[in-house]
Amino acid sequence: MIVCKFGGSSLADAIQIEKVKTIVDADERRKIVIVSAPGKRSRDDEKVTDLLYRCARLADEGKPIDTVFTQIAARYTAILDGLAMESSFFLPILDEVRQAIEGGAGPHWAASRGEHLCARLVAHYFGWHFLETAGRIIIADDGTVDEATYDHLGDALDPAKRYIVPGFYGSNAQGRVQTFSRGGSDITGAIISRAGGAEVYENWTDVSGVYSVDPRLVDGAKVIARMTYREVRELAGVGAGVFHEEAIAPVIAASIPINVKNTNAPLDEGTWIVEKRDCNGHPLVGVSAKGGYSRLTIHKLMLLKSTGIRHALMTMMRVFGVRPVFSLFGIDSIVWFFESSQASEGVLQAMCARLKAEFALDSIEVESGHAVVGVVGAFINDNPSIVGTISTALEREKIAITFLNYGSSTTSTLIGVAESATQQAVVALYHVLFA
Repeated sequence: MIVCKFGGSSLADAIQIEKVKTIVDADERRKIVIVSAPGKRSRDDEKVTDLLYRCARLADEGKPIDTVFTQIAARYTAILDGLAMESSFFLPILDEVRQAIEGGAGPHWAASRGEHLCARLVAHYFGWHFLETAGRIIIADDGTVDEATYDHLGDALDPAKRYIVPGFYGSNAQGRVQTFSRGGSDITGAIISRAGGAEVYENWTDVSGVYSVDPRLVDGAKVIARMTYREVRELAGVGAGVFHEEAIAPVIAASIPINVKNTNAPLDEGTWIVEKRDCNGHPLVGVSAKGGYSRLTIHKLMLLKSTGIRHALMTMMRVFGVRPVFSLFGIDSIVWFFESSQASEGVLQAMCARLKAEFALDSIEVESGHAVVGVVGAFINDNPSIVGTISTALEREKIAITFLNYGSSTTSTLIGVAESATQQAVVALYHVLFA
């Protein structure tokens, strides 16, 4: 049995949904389809999910949502018309969604309706069963998937039936609708694959696999034919956006291979994501980068002699909404990188003052405008010369390195650079390591 997930670009309009049906009908093993909300039809278009978030904000402010919700309804009715479907079954569902958002259903519930509505429409078009994920996929407080999820789904899935499943959401422990982070339909697909015992999880998008570098930066960028679960997770963690890094966890235990494919070019082989791969002269798989980080630097004499101080510092930072992503440690210092969007300048000033007073720090500084570049490959530690290659390439481009982390991961080397040099650094490293 094959589980398929189709992204927003694959469901943006009626023509794309017809392509989806052709793909699914081409292999009778494709029995479960996870759908995202309709994505952009053109560069200046808006995603349905973004419109739904806007409706939730307006409702929370006590403002009318009619104008924005009319745009949402128009997206779905245009799809219905394009597929020559009657709309009588669907209009009452749309109206229920509008009323619930106006009634204060909240951002999680509102955002989830993009996938919910799409799944209801596609299930009707296919003539398949709609499977609700709320109450079956349980999302814990830390964003992970509760193990009870797999029992709930196992009980609900009938091997003799075919299902359309909405992605992106489930329920929290209190039974309220909860969404994953953006792009979370990938996670739903992985969960359903494990619960249903899939032989393959196909992830359909608008590109023919995972690229070794952003193809918008480098002409002739190549698709990675085969990579490991850990490689795709680490590449996604530094900005590669084709596959959600958290979607790996559900399939690892069951060793379910993932095939990333292109809805618009279904015969392309795409990228296979598997448990292990052979090096075959290709120790590295890709280079990517993510900007938008701030750097927090703490100094205190004998800092690391203080038992539990790192945990205490991080606990205090979480109170202010700051959750570090990358860490560096010196004998008397700690450097943390966190997403700048997590806190305003005012909040950061208050946090620094509190930390300095609470822990008697010698100094504490926050500096924005940082990026992290990742060079990823399962055999990266077998190539210690890579550090010299990276340093030389960036020096040649006059790009200063703010940190270099080699050895803490068996799959990646991380390099800190100024955010303004992000793209230049990625291109430089791609040319010396992959071209």
